[in-house]
Amino acid sequence: MPSGLVALLDDVSVIARAAAASVDDIAVSASKAGSKTAGVVIDDAAVTPSYVTGLSPSRELPIIWAITKGSLFNKLVILLPGAILLSVFANWLIIWILMLGGAFLCYEGAEKVMEKLGGAKHGKTVADEIADPVAFEKQRVAGAVRTDLILSAEIMAITLSELDLPTWWEQSIALALVAVIVTVAVYGAVALIVKMDDVGLRMLRESEVTNIRRLGVFLLRAMPRLLVALSFVGTIAMLWVGGGIIVHGTHEVGFHLLYDVAHGAEHWVASMTGALSGVAGWATYAAVSGIIGLVLGAIIAYVLHNIIGYEGAH
Repeated sequence: MPSGLVALLDDVSVIARAAAASVDDIAVSASKAGSKTAGVVIDDAAVTPSYVTGLSPSRELPIIWAITKGSLFNKLVILLPGAILLSVFANWLIIWILMLGGAFLCYEGAEKVMEKLGGAKHGKTVADEIADPVAFEKQRVAGAVRTDLILSAEIMAITLSELDLPTWWEQSIALALVAVIVTVAVYGAVALIVKMDDVGLRMLRESEVTNIRRLGVFLLRAMPRLLVALSFVGTIAMLWVGGGIIVHGTHEVGFHLLYDVAHGAEHWVASMTGALSGVAGWATYAAVSGIIGLVLGAIIAYVLHNIIGYEGAH
């Protein structure tokens, strides 16, 4: 074989190995970074079912599909290019954007807690009367996509801050990978949740098998409780993630008090719990972050509603 062709094949093999290594690095980085967004993802999955509450069962899946398409547009067309531009030209802004999103999560979580404790409800709620179903459906989808834009921005910012990839195109692929996986996971889970009662009702009505009918009854009874549990978990996730972002962000910009308090409590509990030190320490850090998020969110809510006069919308 001519030596020139051998050299060419050798170069191709080197390039192929490098490309394979890059793909592996992207997958690993995307996986690690995506795991950091778990709290926001939980919140997203907990919030979305409320947007189909009160509508015809036949419209539930079309609405979720419309929101899914809006979410992908948010992540891939609006946020991904913006994230890469920030990474290349203004990397120092990412931490401030993260903290802004964290403050929003704290505000949303604190407002939900305040409403549960008897505080006034602000903006329209899912209990409002539906006068025009078509207009109401469009309004629900638009509201869901707007909320998704904020949560997606936080997901993309968290992912970008956790990526350890050298080039912008590798970061782009990793961000796109996380965006698609998160969107499919969240809205796929939401679709299963909102149709769970319909599946249960069909089992109960159409099956003659006792165990299948019992499963149908279980699904029908479990649906309301699952929605309540998701709402609770979503609120906790917002406060925990939002507070954690604020704790980490303020430390990064030179204000260390919140970071020292949270990690001091974590290390103290870990030192006292022996074999459970890892879990107990993490739970303590998460709890302190949540408390910080609740306090900050309550302050933001008070300023918005009582000083600025903002009413918001659910």
